[in-house]
Amino acid sequence: MLSRLLKEHQAKQNERKELQEKRRREAIAAATCLTEALVDHLNVGVAQAYVNQRKLDHEVKTLQVQASQFSKQTAQWISMVEGFNQALKEIGDVENWARSIEMDMRTIATALEYVHKGHLQSTCS
Repeated sequence: MLSRLLKEHQAKQNERKELQEKRRREAIAAATCLTEALVDHLNVGVAQAYVNQRKLDHEVKTLQVQASQFSKQTAQWISMVEGFNQALKEIGDVENWARSIEMDMRTIATALEYVHKGHLQSTCS
């Protein structure tokens, strides 16, 4: 009877050990699945961040090229405006020169007219 009780006890202990081992394996499998799910979730975020970073790098390069082109175009515009301003100054200088010449010519014409009238009066008298 004692040996039968011992065998039953050992059988129950073996059952408990097997059940405990089964539960341990299930717990390990569940933990592994959870870990993989967490890593996959993190990898999706990391992959998305990597894709976004590549897009940003491409946009930065494009922006740098466009900024360089804009800078060159702006420099050309500034050069054209400066040339236009210089041309306007030269036109102003020519206008002033023309006025000066016109005034000189009027003075000369007035002087010639005066001399001519004086000459006519002296010949008539």
